[in-house]
Amino acid sequence: MAQARRAARLLAALKPHAIVASDLRRARDTAAELATVTGLKVTTHPALRETYAGEWQGLTHEEIAGRFGEQYAAWKRGEPVRRGGGELETEVADRAAPVVLDHAGRLPDGGTLVVVSHGGTIRTTIGRLLGLESRSWEALGGLTNCCWSVLGEGARGWRLLEHNAGSLPEPVLGDDD
Repeated sequence: MAQARRAARLLAALKPHAIVASDLRRARDTAAELATVTGLKVTTHPALRETYAGEWQGLTHEEIAGRFGEQYAAWKRGEPVRRGGGELETEVADRAAPVVLDHAGRLPDGGTLVVVSHGGTIRTTIGRLLGLESRSWEALGGLTNCCWSVLGEGARGWRLLEHNAGSLPEPVLGDDD
């Protein structure tokens, strides 16, 4: 929660116009910290939930590799894999990216949308919005807890302006408390 409060103070400096979050508790609670600082309402959406990993759900990487060796290796190589019978990464992007685009489309010109979700969902959504091939999405890397990425619309589509921001030991946007 301390990480969420710190991130909220920093993100508030971006003067967001709207907040949309996964309906899962961890994301909702994180978004609520930003709502408290900005006075905005949080809209939740189940399409922003983390990737469903089927039988892999709740296991460590070591446990997954031990039980599902070849499937795990294929996934690490970037092959489309229904991890443990769960979702493909492209299916996660299929459900999450339209929600982000819908909410972004409701903003005033130059408006800022904050999306609070989960690492895998954020990575696949960014990959989809940038038009990257799904095999390349892993190159974006995961996000550290309560860090963020910044996308902007350019003349030829979405652009990644920052990734995994907020992990510096000292805030860079100002932290008047």
